[in-house]
Amino acid sequence: MSMRKIFFKVLTYLLLLSLVAAVLLPFYWMVVTSLKPPGEVNVVPPKWIPSRPFWQNYVRAWHAAPFGRYFLNSFFISVMTTLGEVVTTILAAYAFAKMDFFGKKVLFLSLLGLMMFPGQLRLIPNFMLASSLGWTDTYQILIIPWIASIFGIFLLRQYFKTIPDELWDAAQLDGCNRFRFLWTVVVPLSKPGIITVALFKFVGSWNAFLWVLIMTNKTSMRTIPVGLAVFRSEAGTHFGELMAASTMAVLPILIIFFLAQRQFIQGVARSGIK
Repeated sequence: MSMRKIFFKVLTYLLLLSLVAAVLLPFYWMVVTSLKPPGEVNVVPPKWIPSRPFWQNYVRAWHAAPFGRYFLNSFFISVMTTLGEVVTTILAAYAFAKMDFFGKKVLFLSLLGLMMFPGQLRLIPNFMLASSLGWTDTYQILIIPWIASIFGIFLLRQYFKTIPDELWDAAQLDGCNRFRFLWTVVVPLSKPGIITVALFKFVGSWNAFLWVLIMTNKTSMRTIPVGLAVFRSEAGTHFGELMAASTMAVLPILIIFFLAQRQFIQGVARSGIK
């Protein structure tokens, strides 16, 4: 290998490592600050490694607010919305990918067009609708509006289109109907795409802030992001406790991503989303 190629290869790796360091630095600082004793949090110059791990920040943060309830709400809402979206997305994506019906293209383009409108435009009418139904401060308003996703339908449709149509022809010869073909053939072949949709949804539900903030008033209905916002105002300058609470909030998402990263990468690559 020539020196020119070696130089550009080393330069590329150095650039990539610098980008990775820039992305990971805030997470490192969050974890390190959560382990610092109170006297080392705001020192100048900053200490990149605490003199000793101060685990009391996690204990104090956990007891300073009802984080157990926040985690339970976030987990329940995220799981229910994820399951609901996976089911509705599979049905809709299969219809758009493998079935022919009147107005199919127009309907699909209309759905994609709705993605151009920001969700904030619908906050006021949605709040009025929730109030008229008596759904404020309930799990229904935090789950039911989010069991369908246009982006999920689009992503899974692209994945379903990679499945050969010959499989449906062969299934028909064996007397298989559409519904059975979907759940016994298409779904097992599309696990990476389905896991990708589920992961996107779970992370989005876990991090949801504005919708939960507007639709809930009771402390018992708060989720992790809203609880962190309230805790931040209450904790004030106790950055060690605040970073400990933030670390606890991020940790479940990181665990889920590392467990499902292989399927996630395969799903994004095969669905054509670059």
